[in-house]
Amino acid sequence: MNYTETLDFLFTAMPSFQRIGGEAYKPGLERIASFCQHLGNPQRNFYTIHVAGTNGKGSVSHMLASILREAGYRTGLFTSPHLVDFRERIRVDGEMIPKQRVVNFVNKHREKMQELDLSFFEMTAAMAFDYFDQSDVEIAVIETGLGGRLDATNLITPLLSVITNIGMEHTEFLGDTIEKIAAEKAGIIKKSVPVIIGQRDDAYNAVFEQRAAELHSELIYAEQVFLLNGVEHFDQSNQHFSVTRTRDSRAFELDIDLLGDYQQHNIITACAAADYLAEHTPLTISRRAFREGLASAAANTGLMGRWQIIAEEPYTICDTGHNADGIRYVAAQLEALDTDRIFAVMGFAKEKDLSKIMPLLPKRIHYIFTKAAIDRARNVEDIAKMAEELGLSYECKPSVTEALAYARSKALASDTIFIGGSNFVIAEVGEIVRSSSGE
Repeated sequence: MNYTETLDFLFTAMPSFQRIGGEAYKPGLERIASFCQHLGNPQRNFYTIHVAGTNGKGSVSHMLASILREAGYRTGLFTSPHLVDFRERIRVDGEMIPKQRVVNFVNKHREKMQELDLSFFEMTAAMAFDYFDQSDVEIAVIETGLGGRLDATNLITPLLSVITNIGMEHTEFLGDTIEKIAAEKAGIIKKSVPVIIGQRDDAYNAVFEQRAAELHSELIYAEQVFLLNGVEHFDQSNQHFSVTRTRDSRAFELDIDLLGDYQQHNIITACAAADYLAEHTPLTISRRAFREGLASAAANTGLMGRWQIIAEEPYTICDTGHNADGIRYVAAQLEALDTDRIFAVMGFAKEKDLSKIMPLLPKRIHYIFTKAAIDRARNVEDIAKMAEELGLSYECKPSVTEALAYARSKALASDTIFIGGSNFVIAEVGEIVRSSSGE
């Protein structure tokens, strides 16, 4: 098989949550454990950091991978979902896994994957472990897919676990209360392995504290390790953070090439994790690596879709925030924009609870609702019905391409275009941008 045929096989023969949603969800570690044993348990041959959470886990994972790369370590990074290219999920020192390595892995292990009836995510996680081992990776940052306790990535025993925060998402799989969801995320905590909690909350603190106590694992709240003193926006590509480490009152002036107001939580989490790794593990992370890793987090890792600017006139941004907690931050930042008008190209996945998300959308914005070209995308008619009930200003377009073209035709140079609501919408925009630029 060539690369295109290989991807067709993976997306059709292996159930993919990204493509079909909950039908692809296969909880449990039995299949991934059997397959990794077949591979020689490659996940045991390098250090790992395990990152879970409702929001921010992608940004934190990329920040940590960038810091470790700047510290001189050969660094693996496994994340999901991808936006444009499947290979975004598996990177070594920022470089995507080569197409031929994907083809070779599938050709070699196809029969075993089918025999074990692996899910798409299980196969992808195993491919990452194998590629990291073959690439002499020294440490890998591994982001969970869904939940934690039964997630395929939970096969690893990391140097450090990180849980960014907890919100109400994937309730059909993780539970219908914040405590139940927290318990699933707490499943990544391993015996005697420390865990960083990114954001404290009385609604779930006790869940993590109890689990950590049971496993004799040190629990560290990031907000008690580093304090955020201030945030400045120097330009449209960087943010500047002033933070203080509490144990010695040492001040750090940090730049980061990731935008979005929500990064103020993520950078504190990443700082606390990097500090622990430097102080209490075999890893050596200098102050220079710490600062430069954050300053070039997106550049070093290829991270996309976090308040990403894709055009200047009109000012055009996209953001992957797609649940109520993520949309809340995005909505507040949109409200604060000093711009004449805002056009928002948005679509949502079928399983999202619009009654929790759409009331958060600012009424000053004119919405262009659309449907991504994927089965999991929600029909525009459903979105329009709720928009009507909420009194939002809106129009509907049948495709992302048409919606973006329409927004561009209406927006003046002094206006803003926002694209979001779903990773699928942003993925299609990425394809449009790449096509128009000739890449």
